[in-house]
Amino acid sequence: MATLDDVRRLADALPGSEERAMTGGAAWFVRGRLFAWECHPWPSIPDDVRRVIASELVVGVKVADRVDALALVEMAPDVFLRTTTSWGEPKVAFRMAGIEHDHLVELVTEAWRVQAPEYLRREHDDADEQGRPPAPDATIRAPEPPASRA
Repeated sequence: MATLDDVRRLADALPGSEERAMTGGAAWFVRGRLFAWECHPWPSIPDDVRRVIASELVVGVKVADRVDALALVEMAPDVFLRTTTSWGEPKVAFRMAGIEHDHLVELVTEAWRVQAPEYLRREHDDADEQGRPPAPDATIRAPEPPASRA
């Protein structure tokens, strides 16, 4: 099962990404623009969706357009939740317990691409083309030891 730490590792590997603690939980931004967040059962959310969010880990991500969000909900209604708010921007929320790792990588990366400025998208794409590992690598890495000072 995917965890919030998986989202954290994926988001942290993307250029310009930063995590912020918000009232509703963790959220990830690229150059000040929100692209992924931990959903919170706010009173403004429809009752049935709020019950799901209150009982399990649900993450929201930006998508390119509303049609993409609707397609995801129709494709896997047991994983993707219908609209959680009346806000106009395209987004989708999904149950972490039901998401496959590869799909999580795709959702977080695409959400970042929707919000990232062009120069960061190019940086990410150039890294992939040069044979470096793709930015969203969900493997756990040991921290590098600090450089010794002689």
